[in-house]
Amino acid sequence: MTPNVISVTGQRLPTVVPDLSAPRRIHVVGVGGPGMSAVAITLAGMGHQVSGSDIRERQVLERLRAAGVTVHIGHDRRHVHDCEVVTASTAIPADLNELDEARRRGITVTSRAGILAAICARTGALAVAGTHGKTTTSSMLMLMLAAGGRRPGFIIGGDVADVGTGAEWTGSEWFVVEADESDGTHSHLPLVGTVLTNIDRDHLDHFGSFDSLVASFSEYLDRVEGPRVVCIDDPVAEPLARRTDCVSYGLGVDARYQVVDVAATAGRQDFAIEHPGGRTEVRLPLRGIHNAVNATGAFALAVETGVDPDAAASALSSFGGVARRFDIRAVDGGATFVDDYAHLPAEIAAVLAAARHSGDGWRRVIAVFQPNRFNRMAEIWQDYARCFTDADLVVLTDIYSSGTTPIPGVTGKLVVNAVTEADPMRRVVWMRQREDLVRFLASEVGDGDVCISMGCGDIASLPDEVVEARLRSGRGSAA
Repeated sequence: MTPNVISVTGQRLPTVVPDLSAPRRIHVVGVGGPGMSAVAITLAGMGHQVSGSDIRERQVLERLRAAGVTVHIGHDRRHVHDCEVVTASTAIPADLNELDEARRRGITVTSRAGILAAICARTGALAVAGTHGKTTTSSMLMLMLAAGGRRPGFIIGGDVADVGTGAEWTGSEWFVVEADESDGTHSHLPLVGTVLTNIDRDHLDHFGSFDSLVASFSEYLDRVEGPRVVCIDDPVAEPLARRTDCVSYGLGVDARYQVVDVAATAGRQDFAIEHPGGRTEVRLPLRGIHNAVNATGAFALAVETGVDPDAAASALSSFGGVARRFDIRAVDGGATFVDDYAHLPAEIAAVLAAARHSGDGWRRVIAVFQPNRFNRMAEIWQDYARCFTDADLVVLTDIYSSGTTPIPGVTGKLVVNAVTEADPMRRVVWMRQREDLVRFLASEVGDGDVCISMGCGDIASLPDEVVEARLRSGRGSAA
């Protein structure tokens, strides 16, 4: 694959980096998606004339309209007339009528990576890269920079509770962005600093092999002009940190920014960070040791770029979290319902460990997981074998396609088999049909239980569906 082209499922979009130093007329295809909506809001904030199209009305489009973006429902060739730049994510078919019309008219067509690189080029961009933890870590980094008086702009993969949005252009010289590896975006961003959280097996359909994925992160670090902050707890990222002149962080005793003295209480962790400037005490209102480590990575980059350690710690103490990251959606009849974006084995294990050791005193931890993408499950279904060890009950659904093509023999039953073969004594339930899943959980989840639904498909609405079913059946607290 050529270095200036992104390819997903056979589709190719050029990664052209347009000049955004003057106002441009820009059209965003698939503007309702989480990545492209954030791009559109940022471009409008920069002063560009922005339009976008999507196939259906959805809630985020009202936010776009409020930001000054002209939104079209449906795709039409006329939408790109008079545009100077047209951009789309790699989820959009390359032969879509709007993209075809733009090429026919000689209008610049670029991938999300290209337009994001163009935005970063207008700022001093700091990125968070890695397979897990990007959204939470970048959110904390943004708030620490703000506490240090930097007023950073940002594009983050989820709404930050403290500011109510996942994207904002402030006009500051500082900008925080997630360096997404799923389509190679991380390889194109001009950056003055980065955090690398970890490297795990994912997106092999894009990279071809795990070695190629690791190589892409090695090259990524080489291109960053400023501080490179790397977690040495991760066995794959650690050699990259040793090979290059990186700032290390983590639980390990060799870390330049070391997490020590962690104490978990209900909904919070108290710990300290030992670093070259001394020792800083932190009170973090998040569960899970992984979040203490993530906070330390963000803290390290903020301090390395000049933020006062006490100001950074103060920002952490009031961090409100990110949407779909251990998001407590309801407490009903003594049962707690949590929604989380976790969809890879390491993420699931971290979330369940956070629940088990949080100090909340939950009687049972019930894990509900919706596998995502046929191609992902075909590659890594066996990796899920031991990620549910902190769950008392595991409930698995069929695969949510996310637009991928079904593969014969690849179903959610593969994950069921992996878990039951690795741990025959663990209680595992497979629920293929949504109505059966809701009915089962409504009757199964009881007083003192925490039910954590995980995945990046339509599982996000499950807590609401279960609570409603409990109410109808007379089990809910409002009955």
